[in-house]
Amino acid sequence: MWKAANLLLAFLVEILALGVFARWGWDTGGTTVTRVLLAVGLPLVAAVLWGLFAAPTAARGQVPRWIVKVLVFGLAGAALWSMGHPLLGIVFVVVVAANLAIIHTQKLQP
Repeated sequence: MWKAANLLLAFLVEILALGVFARWGWDTGGTTVTRVLLAVGLPLVAAVLWGLFAAPTAARGQVPRWIVKVLVFGLAGAALWSMGHPLLGIVFVVVVAANLAIIHTQKLQP
């Protein structure tokens, strides 16, 4: 049950990061076209990078995996901060860090 709960939390924070990118893109864009491009494009770029380097089934080394994870989750936390939610950004990054530490130390990920 512990393993399933941590893996579920990992999945949820990944999805939440994509949602944060979409919201940040919408809030940041000036025109409607820019808003749509950012709100769709940023999560799409993050998802592609995640799939190529950070997903458990990605055929890449450990270094790119951790770089992509730090970038995606760190930027999501920074985006929350820049949208006026600094505490939420900090909590998000702390929860992600704790979850990744648990997954790494318990070898829950292939």
